[in-house]
Amino acid sequence: MKGFLISDNHDSVVLLRLAGIPGVQAHGAEETAAAVQDVLEKRRDVGVLVLTERAAATVPALVKALRERDEPPLLVEIPDRHGSLRGADFLTRYIREAIGVKVE
Repeated sequence: MKGFLISDNHDSVVLLRLAGIPGVQAHGAEETAAAVQDVLEKRRDVGVLVLTERAAATVPALVKALRERDEPPLLVEIPDRHGSLRGADFLTRYIREAIGVKVE
């Protein structure tokens, strides 16, 4: 299985391509949704779909639907060169909300 990147900026596409992960640049909700659909329909060998946080933020319903699917690809959101959109305590908040355990 392979990885594939959908990014809202050129720098992330180039960086991950250097690491051996192909990708496309998509701006806005329409382009991002079209790129995701293209991966789902035409690239059956993709096991990990990587979206930059800013690209994922443009299509929240699609991101939710991808996370709820019971088949590949696995969706991974990454920050871009401008940093994360999430707060510094994202992981501890996520664990607390998901299972109700306070992590310190």
